[in-house]
Amino acid sequence: MPVPTLVFDGDCAFCARCADAARRILPADCAVTPWQSFDLAAVGVTPERAQREVLWVGADGAVTGGAPAVARALRAAAGVWRVLRLVGVLLSLPPVRWVAPPVYRLVAANRHRLPGGAAACRVVLPPPEPVTGSGRVDRS
Repeated sequence: MPVPTLVFDGDCAFCARCADAARRILPADCAVTPWQSFDLAAVGVTPERAQREVLWVGADGAVTGGAPAVARALRAAAGVWRVLRLVGVLLSLPPVRWVAPPVYRLVAANRHRLPGGAAACRVVLPPPEPVTGSGRVDRS
């Protein structure tokens, strides 16, 4: 059975530093790997998506990206870091769940400017999808 895996952009120094932190908080039965050495096609993910957002691939193969992926990783925290599970739960509940994606997009769009960032970290993000008052994406 595959292990839960946090997939990040290995060409981005900021992302790699965040991945190092994730390795410390996640249990041994979770993997942290750059998308460049992960079989994206096996989980139906494009390199473009993997470059623009962190991914959480569950043991069942389900893929979550962006802020929800961060929430899932935090909910898996182990050892002394178990307290971070609460943060992961909070990121999954309204109204934080509604605010987390735009904040994630802001960080992702500026990751080349953050500590540890470099020009290789720069990504161009597509415009955000409109969200209704209920917090659901309006795809009409």
